[in-house]
Amino acid sequence: MRFLQTFRSTFDDAGYRVELFCQVLLRLPSVWKRRTLIAEQLYVGGIKVVHVVLLVGLSMGMVVSLQTGLELARIGQQDQIGTLVALSMAREMGPFITATILAAAVGSAVAAEIGTMAVSEELAALEVLSIDRVSFLVMPRVVALAILCPTLTVLCDTVGIVGGGFVARSQLGVGLQLYYDTALESLQDPSHFFGLPKDVYTGLFKSFVFGIVIAVVSSAAGILAQGGALGVGNATRSSVRDSIILVIVLNYFMTWFFYQK
Repeated sequence: MRFLQTFRSTFDDAGYRVELFCQVLLRLPSVWKRRTLIAEQLYVGGIKVVHVVLLVGLSMGMVVSLQTGLELARIGQQDQIGTLVALSMAREMGPFITATILAAAVGSAVAAEIGTMAVSEELAALEVLSIDRVSFLVMPRVVALAILCPTLTVLCDTVGIVGGGFVARSQLGVGLQLYYDTALESLQDPSHFFGLPKDVYTGLFKSFVFGIVIAVVSSAAGILAQGGALGVGNATRSSVRDSIILVIVLNYFMTWFFYQK
């Protein structure tokens, strides 16, 4: 019986998230009206976590460069490390790292903030005042994270490639000029918009989807919170957990879709 209740609760939550996303889409015409709220969320979700994204992106670029470079060195192909690091960061590592950081740092804050409003009946007060809580609370956060995630992904990719160059020079004996030449060459494709390859656009699209998913899941968890401080804690925990799980699952399916033969 308990298993069935958990199973039903999971589907109820999933259905509510889909419904909330549809409600956000219907309120997109009021984006300009909520521009101040969106700007606030851009600041909270972007400026306050950018240093974390830069630090983790730099570290991951160095790790990818070292691990991949050591294997390439065994077959004498370490000169190609720039290409592998650049494409790995642009296609997979950058979007995933950024989404994970935003889910933990921003998504949890969104769930806690809206959850506190829910348990203190502030959401009910908004309804009494005829204020659309989706337009006032949820839509600005969805739009902000949809913008922030691709933007921060570009920064993460950039510092990751730079960090990989440091390791390639110091640990693998690959010159910086050669490293950056191969990295930039791999990120150029005249057949696509702005001369960028498919890998870059795929990574940015993933980040866009991840940002929306994190915002919707976190907002839904906050709105559904109940039971005082304990309920807010549970909502925060579930928002981070479910966001990261969805990011991993969606990452697989989007990769399969874009790179299937």
